[in-house]
Amino acid sequence: MALETLPFDAADYLGDEAAQAEFLAEAFETGNAAFISNALGVVARARGMSGIAREAGVTREALYRSLSEQGDPKLSTLLGVLKGLGIKLSALPISTPDREAS
Repeated sequence: MALETLPFDAADYLGDEAAQAEFLAEAFETGNAAFISNALGVVARARGMSGIAREAGVTREALYRSLSEQGDPKLSTLLGVLKGLGIKLSALPISTPDREAS
């Protein structure tokens, strides 16, 4: 008997803003641009891609492309998406041994 699998979409499991913010914080922590872009797409889908696209000033289709693992959103798109999600981006210094020695 063949094993039947169902598609998984993390957006289905990120129902509240706290979980979405934590998911994005972990993505940004990796520093991996593809993962960050994809994570933003997951959260945008959880919230409603059409509304987020409107807030970001792009079409829904363009936002899907930009926020995929292969996407590379422009800074203006990134800022529009974050605004639409109600997420604030903060900058913190990177703490590494060589930075602390100087």
